Amino acid sequence: MDINNYDRVYKLAMKEYRNKTMHGEWPYLWVLDEILSHTEVLKEVDLGLVDIPLDQIRGTKTEGRTQAFAANFMPLLPQDSEFAYKWCQLYDSHLEEGIHDPIKAYEFLNQFYVLEGNKRVSVLKYCGAVSVPGNVTRIVPKPDDSEENRIYYEFMDFYDKTQINYINFSQVGSYPSLLKKMKLNTPEDFTDERREFFHSAYIKFSTAFSKKGGGKLSLTPSDAFLLYLDLYELADIKDKSSDEIGKEIDKIWSEFVFFPNKPEVKLIMDSDPAAEKKTLTKKITTLTSPTKVAFIHTKTAESSSWTYGHDLGANHVMETMSDTVEVSSYFGADTQEKELELFDSAVKDGNTIIFSTSAKLVGTAMKYALDYPKLHFLNCSINTNSKYIRTYYGRLYEAKFLIGAIAGVLSPTDEICYTADYPIYGGIANINAFALGAKMVHPDIKVYIRWPGLKSERQDELLAGKTFSYISGTDFIRPDAENQKFGLYNPAETIQDSLAAPVWNWGVFYEQTIKAIQNGTWKSESSADKKNETLNDWWGMSSGLIDVIVSKKIPPETLKMIDLLKKGICSGEFDPFTGMRYSKDGTHYVKVTDRMSAEQIITMDWLAENVIGFIPTMAELSDDAKPIVNVIGVQKVKDTDEKK
Repeated sequence: MDINNYDRVYKLAMKEYRNKTMHGEWPYLWVLDEILSHTEVLKEVDLGLVDIPLDQIRGTKTEGRTQAFAANFMPLLPQDSEFAYKWCQLYDSHLEEGIHDPIKAYEFLNQFYVLEGNKRVSVLKYCGAVSVPGNVTRIVPKPDDSEENRIYYEFMDFYDKTQINYINFSQVGSYPSLLKKMKLNTPEDFTDERREFFHSAYIKFSTAFSKKGGGKLSLTPSDAFLLYLDLYELADIKDKSSDEIGKEIDKIWSEFVFFPNKPEVKLIMDSDPAAEKKTLTKKITTLTSPTKVAFIHTKTAESSSWTYGHDLGANHVMETMSDTVEVSSYFGADTQEKELELFDSAVKDGNTIIFSTSAKLVGTAMKYALDYPKLHFLNCSINTNSKYIRTYYGRLYEAKFLIGAIAGVLSPTDEICYTADYPIYGGIANINAFALGAKMVHPDIKVYIRWPGLKSERQDELLAGKTFSYISGTDFIRPDAENQKFGLYNPAETIQDSLAAPVWNWGVFYEQTIKAIQNGTWKSESSADKKNETLNDWWGMSSGLIDVIVSKKIPPETLKMIDLLKKGICSGEFDPFTGMRYSKDGTHYVKVTDRMSAEQIITMDWLAENVIGFIPTMAELSDDAKPIVNVIGVQKVKDTDEKK
């Protein structure tokens, strides 16, 4: 027995003791019985034999051995004590045979407290071991609204599916988010092979993160790992070296530094007049070569009206900026492999401005923006919070309000229908704006929501037997579609012509944005990064990006009203949402008295007073809808899905 080893661990204990005391912290092991005396316990659960991470062992179950160890589990009792003798014997035995006997411990809030085996834990910690086997009993607290409690209940669900206890998050929602990235729905999905791969990937990342100084930051390694997986695929880690992961960590280091605060979203609400003025005075023709601009689409112009609209915008750029711009379009990024292939092609072809026209592509756009910081990456999505790319969208609710007003004037009944697309950011505002426009001119009118492709008995019951005087259908028609119903139409008419529909003039946005980049007036993420700020363009009717096309069948008096409302919205003198009533819990209504902020409008997850219907859960959505809702779905949909 080498008493010098005990002398070393004793010094480590005293150092920890003095350090804790100097900072006013508890210098000994925490006692679970003391903690539980202030906690309402729901039940105890026998977890059986568990591999316990040593860095998650916080203390002892009872008070007996509390002051025999410092907070780091190193022994505080003197060298001439019987305790010291037994500790040294156990240390020698571990060096010769290893410690295999399981300890007994209790788990509470994913921290462990030893009932039997404190010295074994002490020796293993001193020797640098990672874990110890233990027979564990879980103490489950009663649920409450505290953040710590909510995180723990999320952890227990995560543990049931994975049997993993070494992941520790500090933010609500992190465990469900990780499950989605792991693509796990049931415990059977997590095979031994996948469990081993995940553990290897996590260790590889956390080791690299630690080497970069991650331990000095406020977030846990698990928090950092989840941030990393927002930008890099879990499946790709196995093919990466530690150096490659380290370089990727360097690229997104600011994400870790600012955690848990996300970058502030600064919305650019309109085009910049100064940019156009500067364009007129600056000779862009002095460019030595044309600016190469790429458009990446998930579908084709023939199969998707959304892609068709953006392709018209690209054609507008080709026609109006042919002297200074060279346009390339890439179609069919409908799988992960195709996304990577088309982004690779766009970069290799020399494009310096790359527009991706679907929110489904935002993750891939971020990855390429990190790898090619000198290029400009923009993604068509809303409420995306990333400093690495710039996003853009339109205030479609302004047009929906005007179309709702037209429907209210024309409808001879009190019931009309609104065909919604997805419960995504901005989408709920569109529904409410349409309903408010109709109510403004028809006070008793009710707007029923119909979600196409929804797998829901609730919707079937809601719409059963209903006949509507007018329907707000899809915003566009596919170029190859036989059914020409779109916009606002009367379902009773033999020929269901569109009476009013929103218009996206993407060419306006693309032309002005490209010019701003060319002449240097476009603010990039690199300049905003110093302020931890991310930029999103959210233009409205005043910019020309959004408009309404109206049929000649609309009465002249109604057209005058719409024109006045449009002028008020464009000037900012009229706000569609001021004065609206809504209910968040279905029991009482709240009236909006002040002008709503852009963030409040974008993130609406409640319906106006005269809307009949519901916001569907993720489980009710069609398979086609789920991918985009996963990316930019309103939080209520995600929260409901997680609770299920």
